[in-house]
Amino acid sequence: MKKLIVVVSLLLAMPMLQAAVEVKPFQNPEYEQRYKKLINEFRCVVCQNQNIADSNAALAKDLRKQVFKMINAGKSDEEIMTFMVTRYGDFVLYRPQFNSMTFLLWVGPFIIFIIGLYFLINFIRQRNKVVVTELSQQEKEKIKKLLDEKEQKQ
Repeated sequence: MKKLIVVVSLLLAMPMLQAAVEVKPFQNPEYEQRYKKLINEFRCVVCQNQNIADSNAALAKDLRKQVFKMINAGKSDEEIMTFMVTRYGDFVLYRPQFNSMTFLLWVGPFIIFIIGLYFLINFIRQRNKVVVTELSQQEKEKIKKLLDEKEQKQ
C-alpha cells in the first residue's frame, strides 16, 4: 500500500518536476532586469490569466525568447511593447495604454461605480420615506369597533 501511495504521489508531481527553469545569458545585469520586468507585464494570450513569465504554454515560451532576442538586439522597452501590441493587440498588456480602443476598459469601472452609487442612494432615500396617511372618520370608527370587540372577548 505504501508503494502505491509513493507511485501515485510521484505521478502527480511529475508535471511540476518537468517545469524547466530557463537560464538566459544576458550581456549585462540591466538587460536581465528589463527582461524580468517585461515578461511580467505581458499576458499569455493562450492562458489569459497568467503573464508569460509564469506560463508554460508554447506561445509564452516563444514570446519569452522573442523578448530576450529583442533586448539583446538593443531594442528599447517601448519598441518591444509596440511590437507585442502590434502583433497580439492590447490584450497582451496587463496594463493597456489609454486610447480610444481601451477607453471603456479604463473608465468603465468608474461609470459602473457611479451608477451603482446613484441607485444605492435612491434606494436608501425611498426606504427611509415614511408615508403618513390620514384615516377617514369611517375607518377610525371601524378600527375602534374592532378594538372594542376584541376587549369584550378577553
